[in-house]
Amino acid sequence: MTDRVSSTFARCRAEGRAALVTFVTAGDPSPADTDAILDALVAGGADIIELGMPFTDPMADGVAIQLANLRSAAAGTTTADILAIAARFRTRHAETPLILMGYANPMIRRGSDWFADAAAHAGVDGVICVDIPPEEDVELGPALRDAGLHLIRLATPTTDAARLPAVLDGASGFLYYVSVAGVTGQQQAAQTSIEDAVARLKAATDLPIAVGFGVRGPDQARAIGRVADGVVVGSAIVDIIGQHGSAAAEPVRALVAGLRAALEPQKEAA
Repeated sequence: MTDRVSSTFARCRAEGRAALVTFVTAGDPSPADTDAILDALVAGGADIIELGMPFTDPMADGVAIQLANLRSAAAGTTTADILAIAARFRTRHAETPLILMGYANPMIRRGSDWFADAAAHAGVDGVICVDIPPEEDVELGPALRDAGLHLIRLATPTTDAARLPAVLDGASGFLYYVSVAGVTGQQQAAQTSIEDAVARLKAATDLPIAVGFGVRGPDQARAIGRVADGVVVGSAIVDIIGQHGSAAAEPVRALVAGLRAALEPQKEAA
């Protein structure tokens, strides 16, 4: 299996920039609309896409993504719909990594082996499961690894030196640094704290470090991109989907294009 995640980070590194990682919720505002929104992310310059699996109790998410989950649920989005969205995406975009992100219940309710195999057959590259800690890796990790999928772990400002080895054990693809001790979209971490955290994480692992939670605009993305391997933007995109509904594709593309431009290497003044 081609490792699209590692290849993408290597390409971005060669281009002298951080990867742009974008998040949207599958089925928001409806499963039928998600294909066009995913295409807009790619057209705008997203390097990696996280596709959220809607859940009734998204404990790590702020209002924007909570509402996206509710819109998706109201549209009747199922796991089968999400896998079909992923499979169609893969036929249209052979090289763009697609990561499923969400909570344990939808991932393991039919068995971790079933979920891992179904995700792999749909062309998914990896999984972020918010609420299975490293100590419970057996619930999902072995199945994902056997299926050739990355298990992408989360580190936070409270992940100290004693716990970090457990977080890294069995992780692959990249390490997602949650830059605030809170929920998505509600706060912005100080740049100095992000720089210190990224330096500490890079000293402990060779995995690329992607920074997310609270990243909303080009200036912040540019600052984080100077020190991290990837910049994750979710709630700002989801807000646009909430505002525009079925007409969200073009506004999403425009926002993502601005974020991507901010990550491009800055040319020296003549």
